[in-house]
Amino acid sequence: MAHPVSPLAPRSFPDLAPVPGVRFATAEAGIRYKGRTDVLLAVFDAGTAVAGVLTRSLCPSAAVDWCRANLPGGEARALVVNSGNANAFTGTRGREAVRLTAEIAARAVGCAENEVFLASTGVIGEPLDAGKFEGVLDKLAGELADAPWMEPAKAIMTTDTFPKLAGKTVAIDGVDITIAGIAKGSGMIAPDMATMLSFVFTDLPIAAPVLQALLARHTQTSFNAITVDSDTSTSDTLLAFATGKADIAPITSLDDPRAEIFGDVLQAVLFDLAMQVVRDGEGATKFVTVNVTGAVSDESAGRIARAVADSPLVKTAIAGEDANWGRIVMAVGKAGEPADRDLLQIAFGDIVVARQGERAPDYSENAASAYMKGEELEITADIGLGGGKATVYTCDLTHGYIDINGSYRS
Repeated sequence: MAHPVSPLAPRSFPDLAPVPGVRFATAEAGIRYKGRTDVLLAVFDAGTAVAGVLTRSLCPSAAVDWCRANLPGGEARALVVNSGNANAFTGTRGREAVRLTAEIAARAVGCAENEVFLASTGVIGEPLDAGKFEGVLDKLAGELADAPWMEPAKAIMTTDTFPKLAGKTVAIDGVDITIAGIAKGSGMIAPDMATMLSFVFTDLPIAAPVLQALLARHTQTSFNAITVDSDTSTSDTLLAFATGKADIAPITSLDDPRAEIFGDVLQAVLFDLAMQVVRDGEGATKFVTVNVTGAVSDESAGRIARAVADSPLVKTAIAGEDANWGRIVMAVGKAGEPADRDLLQIAFGDIVVARQGERAPDYSENAASAYMKGEELEITADIGLGGGKATVYTCDLTHGYIDINGSYRS
């Protein structure tokens, strides 16, 4: 069932540049959805390096297990993504499905099976009929193109209300390096590595271990800094592919200053995609930034910020445009981290609503209520105990979330 486009959706979408060494095609395989594309095949030139971060859920999908087994090889020639079926909690049949999918893709592309990377998203617990890829992937292998990126972004959507794309170029050694990324995610979003599915492509020549280190580092301040509903997916997969087609000397060490230049741009792309996921949170009407400062450590601040961002009481108050700062107090107190009631200060935007253990003397209910009517909100809690800080991005919780998830399999 199609859902109204999120009111937080971008007003326009970027026209991403082709990435040399990357081609792709999409098709409708009838996995779950009718009348929309649900399978993506991306093919990479020989020599493409791959890196990835995968869900730490202890109930991972069969595709996650497949990627985890093949990432140490560091090379990729193909990516197959399907929507509509997560192929998670499917036992032996799930493992057979990924093996057959890789076999079909490898045959269609002309590569080894362990050079094929897989990702699936959709319903958990339903066996995936990999036979539906037979013929489809062969056909797609004959239709590959390097644009437009909008097509793969659409093919990986499930309850998403808009496709998610981001890209950047950066000059390194006088050569323009291209980065293009796509993502999907709307519900079951509390990443413990990445988001449900995201794929980033670049023509930079970079060793797989260096790419892996940069990807893992910048995931922390992008996909691992968001939450929609506190639920970590069985299928969280973030993969980065580097074709090496740019005409510069390869980056083989993190000590190479060019690695930091590329890392900064990679972080910008990952962050952009992560924020789009929050803006497409199921039923969302508000985009919320939760800042925690003054904690005993950054890690402690992060746990407090997530306690606030994940709280149903906080999120429903935001949905109702209720300046109920007492719910922030509650969330800080329940986080299990060092905090002192009498040092705590809370602000909505620039409006300090509570300080030193009580309502701020100059608190204005009218000003706070007016602020809560905005589409983009910022909540700051200063713990008053140290220099630790963290930011988590989230959205409100509306009845729309129930409508979507109460009928997800219907």
